[in-house]
Amino acid sequence: MDRVERIFRQAGAVLEGHFLLTSGRHSPVYWEKMRVLQQPRLTTRLCRPITHHFRNQGVEVVVGPTMGGVPLAFEVARQLGVRSAYADREGDGRIIRGGQLLAPGEKVLIIDDILTTGGSLRHMVDAVDRVGAKVVGIAVIVDRRPGGDTQFTVGDTPVFASHRSPAPSYPPEECPLCKTAVPLEKLGGKR
Repeated sequence: MDRVERIFRQAGAVLEGHFLLTSGRHSPVYWEKMRVLQQPRLTTRLCRPITHHFRNQGVEVVVGPTMGGVPLAFEVARQLGVRSAYADREGDGRIIRGGQLLAPGEKVLIIDDILTTGGSLRHMVDAVDRVGAKVVGIAVIVDRRPGGDTQFTVGDTPVFASHRSPAPSYPPEECPLCKTAVPLEKLGGKR
């Protein structure tokens, strides 16, 4: 078991059951990142591999999506010695607003917590592109995609994952847990 998984398991943050994911898909495994991210010491440890990976890539700002991405963006930015920002939900996408100005051409590292389908990452890239900044890297703490041993990219940008833990996920109409009437739990973000 690697360091990331050990941190999540010690925090009781790898759950088994029948869960509704942010993507709308169902899964028998849920990574409850808020049980870890509420502990600054653990968040610092989770972010070190990402900081190490991107240290010499000219990152000027780290951007994460609200909710789980905010503490991650802040911590990676702190470790890199740059600033952080976040992108709020707006409709079906993301937007960077308020006093968080990104300059045209500014080099951005996008960070998120758990990768299942990549939808959130695509929305983040769109938000950064709309303000004219440049995505120089994308990172996640856990890549839980089935077949997660293959490289995932958003556009031309490969996604760095601190940990890969493939777990099945299903469209609701194909979910074997629904077919056997296992109760569905809704945890985490907006559904």
